[in-house]
Amino acid sequence: MAKYKRVLLKLSGEALAGPNKTGFDEATCLEIARQVKELVDQGIQIGVVTGGGNFWRGRTSKNIDRTKADQIGTLATVMNCIYVSEIFRSVGIQTAVLTPFACSSFTELFSKDLAVKYMEQGVVTFFAGGTGHPYFSTDTALVLRAVEMEADIILSGKSIDGVYDSDPAVNPDAKKYDEIDINEVINQRLGVIDLAAAVLCMENHMPMMIFGLNEENSIVNTVQGTTHGTLVTA
Repeated sequence: MAKYKRVLLKLSGEALAGPNKTGFDEATCLEIARQVKELVDQGIQIGVVTGGGNFWRGRTSKNIDRTKADQIGTLATVMNCIYVSEIFRSVGIQTAVLTPFACSSFTELFSKDLAVKYMEQGVVTFFAGGTGHPYFSTDTALVLRAVEMEADIILSGKSIDGVYDSDPAVNPDAKKYDEIDINEVINQRLGVIDLAAAVLCMENHMPMMIFGLNEENSIVNTVQGTTHGTLVTA
């Protein structure tokens, strides 16, 4: 039995790339689609935000202006959402892609009313293009949309299976948290999400579950409350 009615799912760009490390891995995306369809068929309303790291990791050269670099990353998230939306459609899921700026006929212009309407109709709604502004990460866009949509929880699928007190790739004795308050995440600078997004979570009491996306049936298990991830309370 699902614990939540409406969730915002974050998919990192790296997760979409799978073992390819860049671009898209169709098998990975199809597995995500299978799990999402299972949840949609149960009546769960789902919104999706993607990162853009499979194409762009921010300003990589001093010759590129920060604003322009962020704009490139923003467009990477639009590409990701359009691609994943089509993979979802191939397994029978209805989808819509919304952006905070006009993209001709590629996407629809975001409004809360339209997004809520789609979600209530069982349409998986992709929130592409971040906030539409530079200097704000996809983490911030994720929390912003979750708050606007009045989601029950944010589900953040990562390559790591939860929140640790230090980097487990560097420290083999790193301690994993089953549950942690967002204030501790902020105070300890644990890097779960960026600081602006963490503060937005705190101020709006938006909980978040961090889980390992590559674990078997991880999205379904997380929604059903059987995840091995970390609950970040707010």
